[in-house]
Amino acid sequence: MSVDVAIVGAGTVGAALARALTGLSVALLSQERPRARPRGDAFDSRVYAISPGSAAFLERLGAWSGIPAGRVTPVHAMRVYGDDGKSLIEFDAYRAGVAELAWIVEDGLLQDALLDGLDARDGVRRRAPVECEQIEFGAASATLVLRGGERLEARLVVGADGAASRVRAQAGIACEERAYGQTAVVANFACERAHRNVAWQWFQGGPVLALLPLPGEHVSMVWSTAEDEATRLLALEGKALAGEVASASRHSLGGLALVTPARAFPLRRLAAQRMVAPRAALAGDAAHVIHPLAGQGANLGLQDACALAEVLAKREPFRDPGELRLLRRYERARAEDILAMRTMVHGLFRLFDAKGAAAARLRNAGLNLTDRLPVLKNILVRQALG
Repeated sequence: MSVDVAIVGAGTVGAALARALTGLSVALLSQERPRARPRGDAFDSRVYAISPGSAAFLERLGAWSGIPAGRVTPVHAMRVYGDDGKSLIEFDAYRAGVAELAWIVEDGLLQDALLDGLDARDGVRRRAPVECEQIEFGAASATLVLRGGERLEARLVVGADGAASRVRAQAGIACEERAYGQTAVVANFACERAHRNVAWQWFQGGPVLALLPLPGEHVSMVWSTAEDEATRLLALEGKALAGEVASASRHSLGGLALVTPARAFPLRRLAAQRMVAPRAALAGDAAHVIHPLAGQGANLGLQDACALAEVLAKREPFRDPGELRLLRRYERARAEDILAMRTMVHGLFRLFDAKGAAAARLRNAGLNLTDRLPVLKNILVRQALG
């Protein structure tokens, strides 16, 4: 089989790119079998904070309206507390002149909406499960050797296959990778008090606890904490875990009750030295991984897909989609946003992870000062809006 573009990885980023590409033949490859859809009102334990910019992209793809009614929760305000229990910065959609700061969407529902109807699209072929064992990059095309011996020819191979990207390794693109020494514990809870579409975050002198609004009186928790503490939290019974989360969140939402089992995701930072190589491009976690404290990882990946699709759509008629000169346009288009977000997130992590009274005074004073500077707050909001 021969195609213009082979996308390795059919998660959110890979599926979005497959929908966004026009006028090209596409193969979307996934190692995983199509998953069973959740039944009834069951919540996915992993959620994304989708920025307005990313939501607009998903709307253009026809995927945003494919998410079930009532399962997209707008965020109208955000409250971020320092580790002294007093410092606070608040972001408000109304004051920023926007309808919403973000939308909270479950991972599985977003993937379902992106994959729905993809098989029926002209020029798109989805293969799952299939494993790409080797990629041979040549001057005119790349050959993907699939398990079982099948060979797939493509003029461009896109690695949307996560932090342990095989495409990145096969293309010879080096990366800098470092563990944060933390694990994100995620779970969903029913809350006693109405969340009023507010997202909450507490810095805790290293650990970071976030509660994100879900439909009804439910919230999604992301607690980034030391690995041994994460192990302890995962071992707790539901009632005990809910009690600890309620206490750590200062009972802002009253009592909590666990509604989905807790899961854990080790946290690390990753930055590919390049996003492109001859016949290859990287998108999403294959190119960059950041700490979830800003909730921007999914948005960076979706904007990668948007930018790459735009570059390919606007190429000159004589341009090969896998030509390095063309792919560098994509790399340049994404460089500034990725660097800015990576620098901000890692800087915040280092600041709030720093020990000692002086560091604590600095970061908590910074929160209070920023909260009093509307211009600076609006800059931060606009950056997050995408």
